[in-house]
Amino acid sequence: MTAAATETAPVVRIHELRSHADAPVRVRGWVTHVRSSGKIAFVVARDGTGTVQSVLVRSAVPAAAWEAFATLTQETAIVLSGVVRADARAPGGFELSLTDLAVLGASPVDYPVQPKTHGVDFLMDHRHLWLRSPRQAAAMRVRSEIEQAVHDFFYARAFVRVDTPILTAAIGERSGLFSTEYFDEGSAYLAQTGQLYGEAAAAALGRIYTFGPTFRAEKSKTRRHLTEFWMIEPEVAFNDSADNMRLQEELVSYLVERCLERERASLMELERDVARLECVAPPFPRVSYTDAVATLQAKGSAVQWGDDLGAEDESLLMEGYDRPVFVYNYPKAAKAFYMKANPDDPRTVLCNDCLAPEGYGEIIGGSQREDDYDTLLARIRDEGLPLDAYGWYLDLRRYGTFVHSGFGLGLERTVAYICGLPHVRETIAFPRLMNRLRP
Repeated sequence: MTAAATETAPVVRIHELRSHADAPVRVRGWVTHVRSSGKIAFVVARDGTGTVQSVLVRSAVPAAAWEAFATLTQETAIVLSGVVRADARAPGGFELSLTDLAVLGASPVDYPVQPKTHGVDFLMDHRHLWLRSPRQAAAMRVRSEIEQAVHDFFYARAFVRVDTPILTAAIGERSGLFSTEYFDEGSAYLAQTGQLYGEAAAAALGRIYTFGPTFRAEKSKTRRHLTEFWMIEPEVAFNDSADNMRLQEELVSYLVERCLERERASLMELERDVARLECVAPPFPRVSYTDAVATLQAKGSAVQWGDDLGAEDESLLMEGYDRPVFVYNYPKAAKAFYMKANPDDPRTVLCNDCLAPEGYGEIIGGSQREDDYDTLLARIRDEGLPLDAYGWYLDLRRYGTFVHSGFGLGLERTVAYICGLPHVRETIAFPRLMNRLRP
């Protein structure tokens, strides 16, 4: 096959090579590494869908192609022309026998992220380049699959996606706020949650979910926290707390199943022990907050009834579990104003956290919402919240109030759990941390 014969060959992506065995193709990508034994050279390149090895025989290619090979460095952008050959030893089972090679974009020899150990701060400073590494790309593929699976899950159940404001006058949580001046309207806040608006949409559409960025100005530097993260927040009319937990376990199990089915190769790249995921299926164990505190105290924790559970307590409680666990009915004083009082124990509210095993902790927080107007009004006043910002929210209880529940699944924490990543900073392309705003 001559170089001229491949000039008009189709441009394909690496994951498509299997469908072009013994045929001429062109592949565009970036060099990961090269080697040469004199008259034969090897180029390994990636294109975002996979990696391919190409064989360059000096006597079989134009002189310009061989000269171009001599200039190749890590991350040089290239176009490879050649014939697809099956080879069980090659990445993906196929390689290219090259008839031509051309440089599209040179890369200096001082490419910062080399195949060696770098410190975390260095890698985060070069996140725009670190993303090109196989592990980081694998995490992004898993994240993308989870996002698509979320949409598929809710679409199949006749949920309607509703997009809620990022700038809002009403807050949903007690944690820190990012504020800004909003023209002549006073202070506005970056949304901590889309939930309050989701409740209004549920009254119109029955079953809805939101999917978007949320912001918390907490001064937290733990491996579980970002200042900007993405949340999936369903809200369902006429669902009570028990219904809410069933929906959560169905969703989490579905996300895990989808990743095992469609992104197993990425999980292998991340060295994830997939056996720890294969057992994730409903029903998830359920433990009341009161029983959880008793268990923790028996294990030596200093936690007292009324305390919120911290990361260490969550990890201690999860010892021995092979799948997520629901801890339900937390103390009223530790939770948000909109949660429904527990009629069986007014000290608590009808809520739950879904805790992942292996030390990943809370990936979902959910609750039945307070549907009584007077009770909700009293809670808003008790919290010292501005009534004028919540008048519309109270209207939901004034005009046709109804039992309803919802939850928020933190996308980055869920990605970290499924991928087995030690820190959420690797679960989003450009993480925003308390001490990091660039790149």
